[in-house]
Amino acid sequence: MPYIIGGVVALLCAITGFISGSIYRRKSAEATIGSAEDEARRILSDAMKNAEQKKKEVLLEAKDEIHNLRQETEKDLRERRSEVQRQEHRIQQKEEALDRKTDNLEAKEEKLAARSKEIDARIEECDRIKQSQMDLLEKISGFTKEQAKSHLLTMLDDELTHEKAVKILEFEQQTKDDADRIAKDILGHAIQRCAADHSSEITVSVVALPNDEMKGRIIGREGRNIRALETATGVDLIIDDTPETIIVSSFDPVRREIARLALEKLILDGRIHPGRIEETVAKATAEVEATIKQEGERAMIEAGIPSLNPEIIRLLGKLRYRTSYGQNVLKHSMEVCHLSGLIASEMGADITTAKRAGLLHDIGKALDHEQEGSHIQLGVEAAKKYRENDIIVNAIHAHHGDVEAKSIIAFIVQAADAISAARPGARRENIENYIKRLEKLEEIANSFNGVETSFAIQAGREVRIVVKPEAVSDDQMVLMSHQIAQRIENELEYPGQIKVNVIRESRAIDYAK
Repeated sequence: MPYIIGGVVALLCAITGFISGSIYRRKSAEATIGSAEDEARRILSDAMKNAEQKKKEVLLEAKDEIHNLRQETEKDLRERRSEVQRQEHRIQQKEEALDRKTDNLEAKEEKLAARSKEIDARIEECDRIKQSQMDLLEKISGFTKEQAKSHLLTMLDDELTHEKAVKILEFEQQTKDDADRIAKDILGHAIQRCAADHSSEITVSVVALPNDEMKGRIIGREGRNIRALETATGVDLIIDDTPETIIVSSFDPVRREIARLALEKLILDGRIHPGRIEETVAKATAEVEATIKQEGERAMIEAGIPSLNPEIIRLLGKLRYRTSYGQNVLKHSMEVCHLSGLIASEMGADITTAKRAGLLHDIGKALDHEQEGSHIQLGVEAAKKYRENDIIVNAIHAHHGDVEAKSIIAFIVQAADAISAARPGARRENIENYIKRLEKLEEIANSFNGVETSFAIQAGREVRIVVKPEAVSDDQMVLMSHQIAQRIENELEYPGQIKVNVIRESRAIDYAK
């Protein structure tokens, strides 16, 4: 029992303690809340006081800014009003000056008008006096104004005509004498400073053999080697009783040179058969082409011409193997080039242009045996094609007088060409006619369809024509030879007879790999 009472008492004590603690905590919380509310009211009051203070400060600053802006604006306005007043004053001064000038101009105009009336009156008075004098003169002379004028002009014209005729004759004679003297001096100096030797070109080349046995190897079995060589090169090989010698004959120096080189290579190699002949001829052709290029470049350098088109250089090189009236055309062109430069230097003309025109004046001769037309026409076309200037083109066109010379350079080239051609031994008419006949033979043959190539050989006594086997049959080949022979008879004059040899050959080629 006592334990139960003790437990109840303890429980009651605990409940009492809990309730007391709760009451204490509540009072403590209420006290804390009250102090927080007081703090909040204090902070709010301080914030409002600060805000009011800031508001006053901002208002004061705004009022100061507005005051400053107003002062600056008023100052700017005052300055602008002052500037406007100054401008108005200047404008007013200018208007006053213009008014004064206008008044002065009006006064001058009035004076000029009065002066003009006075002048008009005096002019009328002068006209009346002049007319009265003219009437008096006409009455005294018995001529009208027009008659007197015509009479005076007639008398003056008669006197002047006689005097002009006398003066013209004097000046013409003096000019002619001076021109002859100067021309002789110029040409004499040019010829003296450029004295070149001339040798007529020949149409055969001699190839030396190591022994006479080589002749048989060159001819080959049944003549196949010599036929293959003649067909490939278009030359005529003359093998006679002359010991250890073969003569290569052709009017075309390029063909002759190719054949000579090929023959020398074959003799040196020792292997002579149709296949080897074709290879050797191809190599010789390439060597001659390289030589042509080198000769053209050498001519350009020797002439002192700064630049030429590569094709023009090649054409110049071909002139090394071209002859005209027995004269080597490249040597002739070089001589004309130097003569033109010398004459131009004596006359004060452009030396470089004169030398260029002289070097190129016969450039068409590198083409006239390949294309239709004279060497002048072909030269003009080539010069235009490779963009030579108009002075050079005209000099080429006019160097034989076919067209009018339009520059001093053209006249210089004409004179230089005549000097070069007039040297002793420079021209040989027979050779030129002979070559022209051979070229005409080949031209006739090449004009037929199906012809691959043609060669005039045997000094023009034979024309050898190679036709395309796929284009010309055996029957057509016979007809073609007859037609070519007829055209030769109708268009050419020649001694004896000309053999027309048409060749049709088929080949089958394959390679073992």
